[in-house]
Amino acid sequence: MQQPEPFELDALADEHLANARSDAHGRSAHLVVHDGVLRQSVIALIAGMALDEHNAPPAASLQVLRGRVELTASGRTQELEAGQLQMLPKERHGLTALEDAVVLLTAVND
Repeated sequence: MQQPEPFELDALADEHLANARSDAHGRSAHLVVHDGVLRQSVIALIAGMALDEHNAPPAASLQVLRGRVELTASGRTQELEAGQLQMLPKERHGLTALEDAVVLLTAVND
């Protein structure tokens, strides 16, 4: 069984941040891993853009690759910056870019 080629995460982050900067909605996303219930996506947002509140998958984490973001859930906010990894809450949550940012979302869906 042949292994897939590894992803150059820094290059993907740079590419999607450039795409987000030229996108009318200020964002760009790409599903990089889809293996059964596991999904990993690179998501880039320019400063001030948000992913509105949405339902949480059964398990997920968010790794900030570039910039700073604010994670909101149930009236709470948490600021995350490049290099930080955070488990996502099990309740509805949203994400706002405090500056141009790229995150790696890892989710397990049932």
